[in-house]
Amino acid sequence: MIFAAGFGTRMGALTRDRPKPLVEVAGRPLIDHALDIATAADVSTVVANLHYLPEMLAAHLAPKGVKLSLETDAILETGGGLRQALPLLGPHPVFTLNSDAVWTGANPLDELRGAWTPERMGALLLLLDKHQARGHRGTGDFDLDAEGRIIRGSSYVYSGAQIIATGPLADVPETAFSLNVVWNRLIAEGRLYGTIHRGGWCDVGSPEGIAEAEALLQAAPDV
Repeated sequence: MIFAAGFGTRMGALTRDRPKPLVEVAGRPLIDHALDIATAADVSTVVANLHYLPEMLAAHLAPKGVKLSLETDAILETGGGLRQALPLLGPHPVFTLNSDAVWTGANPLDELRGAWTPERMGALLLLLDKHQARGHRGTGDFDLDAEGRIIRGSSYVYSGAQIIATGPLADVPETAFSLNVVWNRLIAEGRLYGTIHRGGWCDVGSPEGIAEAEALLQAAPDV
């Protein structure tokens, strides 16, 4: 699941006439960078949710084989958007990936797949040391205990990539809600875990983030 429904208001003029996932970084739309990650990780089904200027994104994504979950009346946030897309995704745990970041180093979805232990995890989040999170403006989101369980804290930043079991989504009464609602329940149950990304990452949430992301990509070693 690629989250692509946001308004991108921090991008200012860049998103007046296009959705943020179509803002270009290094000559390519942001969402294409996310699709490259999914393709390289051999993900067979990719779904994107759409809300702001959906026709533009649909025209870009449909030829690429991406299934579309249109949030017509109101944006559903990450939790509500994922729940609406479940008929397209199926009942099993799913990867989710934000469309407003670029990555270098190990494939984030492969990292998650390698660390996923469904017997004890309700969700596994890919994290970065807050000092290594380029483009991120703010404090960290989480800490980790000795066994890799997540608690609220400030040492690590959520990268926007995770594996999550979708069953708990059915228990949330609201139509639009953040995945933080589910994460908080998993924290209380000791079933929210984190693993650390081996490579670079940059949040592209503002125009300044574009140049920072392009510098990160340019400095990455050839593979």
